[in-house]
Amino acid sequence: MPLTWVRVAPSDADRWHVDPMEVAQVPVKPKQGGWLVRTGPAHAAPPVFATDPATLLSAFDEIARATPRTTLLFESPAEGRATYVTRSALIGFPDYTSVKAVPESGGAALMIWARNRFGVSDMGVNRKRVEAWMAALSERLPRR
Repeated sequence: MPLTWVRVAPSDADRWHVDPMEVAQVPVKPKQGGWLVRTGPAHAAPPVFATDPATLLSAFDEIARATPRTTLLFESPAEGRATYVTRSALIGFPDYTSVKAVPESGGAALMIWARNRFGVSDMGVNRKRVEAWMAALSERLPRR
């Protein structure tokens, strides 16, 4: 695969804008398939924030868009969902992060599915990015 294709390949929202709760299988080796945060089978359980889903998604959106080389691919506010593309600094490999804000008892939580598009390994960058975003959310919003 030519490296130019990595930078110019179109990002089809129908393929990449997915509901994290509908991911069929949790990758056995997270570095080889992404990072999944959700209730139920996942790599990690989501923290619950003392706010409503719309406020949580809005705060997350500000944090994600402030991340270098990260853009919004698609959003469906009525479903409380958004998908972002973050590109690596050197080559421009795209990683996709789909989030869904859901009500939880006493607050709201984000279900997150972060994964690479090309290659077999993301070298843990999706997990690191998601954990950094969640830490930034915890500084902004109170946790339940």
